[in-house]
Amino acid sequence: MNGGHMNPADGAPEGQDVILETNLPGIPLLKRGKVRDVYDLGEHLLVVATDRISAFDVVLPSGIPFKGKVLSQLTSFWFTILDVPNHLITEDVEKMPRALHPFAGQLAGRSMLVEKLQMFPVECVVRGYLSGSGWNEYKRSQSVCGIKLPPDLRESDRLPEAIFTPSTTAETGHDENITFQEVVRLVGEERAEELKEKTLEVYRKAADYALARGVILADTKLEWGIRPEGGLIVLADEVLTPDSSRFWPFDGYRAGQPQPSFDKQFVRDYLLTLAWNRTPPGPPLPPGVIAETSRKYCEIHERLTGQKWAS
Repeated sequence: MNGGHMNPADGAPEGQDVILETNLPGIPLLKRGKVRDVYDLGEHLLVVATDRISAFDVVLPSGIPFKGKVLSQLTSFWFTILDVPNHLITEDVEKMPRALHPFAGQLAGRSMLVEKLQMFPVECVVRGYLSGSGWNEYKRSQSVCGIKLPPDLRESDRLPEAIFTPSTTAETGHDENITFQEVVRLVGEERAEELKEKTLEVYRKAADYALARGVILADTKLEWGIRPEGGLIVLADEVLTPDSSRFWPFDGYRAGQPQPSFDKQFVRDYLLTLAWNRTPPGPPLPPGVIAETSRKYCEIHERLTGQKWAS
């Protein structure tokens, strides 16, 4: 990736810069993930959500306008309404260390100053509906992550109750589903039970909130860490965004088939029409796909927050 910004000729709507990669001279870069650039500020971390988009574990050369801002601001929104300890210190660049102020143009609206935590090596996934890899596993075994489910369920069916279906964390490549017993082996029984209950609690609260706004939260993926002092479990990373969750419009829900969703499924569907072998480099996206994907991200922000999207 060679960019900071993308110009309209690269597929962004006129007048809208797309940040594919941040550049903060003098600020130590810790890592670049598929979407986030993370900087080490000593006591704290700076997490910046770029407009990168990945599909089939490949980062594409095209960016999605507003995507990073939606991810960051939606995460901050959920931190505000969920009564759960979290790692956010501030999203206001003016309240961040002075050394970051010159980079406000890159950081405003898409960055979070957060605590450093000892992260659990587990993706805490919870499913309320049968979709994605869970549906594929169910078709083979009538179970998901070792949890036996009723027979004759259809794709996108609501489950009798939400289930905790953890996976491994992967910096690159694809996360792998694991059983609860494997979580116990990784973090111990007491912590495993705590992660399960906290994850299910967040899902239930968020699903009720979303449904009242005409949105089904089919599943989501959370990450938790421990504060070095005191051992408190804290919610971290991105929370309940269209990158980490399946959001479906309630008024279009029909069990027995895939659902329209507010996420990058639109991009995946387009890529499946190409003769691409799902290895880097990924193909560029046409302007129409970029614009529609951007619209979906902005719409889910508006539906959940009740606020008209403003960059």
